[in-house]
Amino acid sequence: MADASHPAERAVVLLSGGLDSYTAAALVRAEGHALFALTVRYGQVHAQEMAAARRVAAALGVERHQELSVDLAALGGSALTGDGAVPKDRELDGDGIPPTYVPARNTVLLSLALAWAEVLGAGALVIGVNAVDYSGYPDCRPEYIAAFERLAALATKAGVEGGRFRIHAPLLAMTKADIIRRGQAVGLDYGITLSCYDPAPAGAPCRRCDSCRLRARGFADAGLVDPLDLR
Repeated sequence: MADASHPAERAVVLLSGGLDSYTAAALVRAEGHALFALTVRYGQVHAQEMAAARRVAAALGVERHQELSVDLAALGGSALTGDGAVPKDRELDGDGIPPTYVPARNTVLLSLALAWAEVLGAGALVIGVNAVDYSGYPDCRPEYIAAFERLAALATKAGVEGGRFRIHAPLLAMTKADIIRRGQAVGLDYGITLSCYDPAPAGAPCRRCDSCRLRARGFADAGLVDPLDLR
């Protein structure tokens, strides 16, 4: 951990309120980074995740929690922004990109995180993407993360002047069960998170969308009980 003479490196973390971003942020915090959380209202129909993100930010003790609005729903193209129904009971291991893919979402979100990082003088960006249990999203792959890191060096004043941005994606090669085990090991309370793509108005998970089913499979494979199941 950093001391007064060696302040912690700042890290901007994309925080959604789900268990993946919570775990990724906690792992980077454990490395000694000071966390600055960014949560984006991008027009998602599952807006209850904003409240979950606030709970997670408080639990992590972030230095600051910034909320921004970018209306990707106006562009359409995703069930998560209201363009069609959120699929239920889908084959999780099937081929193809599911209708819950939001066009260029991670590129938009990482660009916003990069802009804030440059303002803050932060050298780290944190994202909870996962390439193992990732539901077919193209912007959750290792080659995408590497490409955006190269872009950050080229497209910023800080990069041109010799600075370096590193994208921390500590969950990239983990299964959902691995992620949950790591989080449990460092004492994370997954009861404050929300993973569902189509929650009830009061926030209860549907338990049938891809995200709910991946979460359930992860807890089962880890041999653990999801605290949301105890409510």
